[in-house]
Amino acid sequence: MSIVVSKVAEPYAEALLSLAKANDTLKETTNDMNIVSQFLANSSDLKKFLANPVITREAKKNIVKDVLGEQIATNTLKFLMLLIDRNRIALLDGVAQRYLELSYKQESIEVAKVISSVQLSAQQQQNLAEKLKTITGAKQIKLALKVDPNLIGGFTVEIGSQYIDTSIRGQLRKISNLLGAAN
Repeated sequence: MSIVVSKVAEPYAEALLSLAKANDTLKETTNDMNIVSQFLANSSDLKKFLANPVITREAKKNIVKDVLGEQIATNTLKFLMLLIDRNRIALLDGVAQRYLELSYKQESIEVAKVISSVQLSAQQQQNLAEKLKTITGAKQIKLALKVDPNLIGGFTVEIGSQYIDTSIRGQLRKISNLLGAAN
């Protein structure tokens, strides 16, 4: 997420968080924003559609209602309609990500961005989360998982300002740098 998107998305994410706390629907709204985030991550067409300035607000509202209406709460849907009305729906991905960060922080949950060479099993995910709890001292860890076969083997973890690289690609890069430094 770019700095400009982040700056514009921040007040909307904070407003949604305030609304969720005021209505005592923090968990429900967080779940809704996870659903929204997953939809956007899995559908580049939806992202492009919402970002397209040529498409009317009404068409965007209809698509959002059709795609997400049955899966998210009324207040979250109203919030999405507000983003459409204010021509900010293109920022939805950034707003969702920032909202989730703020919400998890509120609940003392650290988000670890994990990129692995293969899909991690449930047991591996649990073991990794436990290890990260120990390392960070966090009460709870939420794993944001991605698969990148280019890592060859292993995984990388980004949590807060820490970056852990256990991938074969990362080890090869280190060896390359060492050999390059020796010349």
